[in-house]
Amino acid sequence: MINYHNKIFKTVRNSDNGETSSETEFRYQQEGNILTSVYKGGRIVYGHLLGIVHEDSSITMKYHQINKQGELLTGQCHSIPEIMPNGKIRLHETWQWTSGDLSEGTSVIEEV
Repeated sequence: MINYHNKIFKTVRNSDNGETSSETEFRYQQEGNILTSVYKGGRIVYGHLLGIVHEDSSITMKYHQINKQGELLTGQCHSIPEIMPNGKIRLHETWQWTSGDLSEGTSVIEEV
């Protein structure tokens, strides 16, 4: 199982209906199989996620964030890891807003 503790990720690709961008930084913490992260940058003033790391190192999470427009948004995400040739982690994410328009999207974030 991958340990995500103290890993920092940035968005490299996101659907148009998403809010994260290359300016968004995620700081992951992990204790056992419980994952948390604080994130911010770009359109996001502050965000937090809470997730479970599964035996295959995939992550199921819920998140909430406040954007620059002052909106509180919530969502859910499933991330599947890939180890890149340089040894860093790339996460392929499928997500859905659980507030607002309830739309779905995909994104990719990479360890920096």
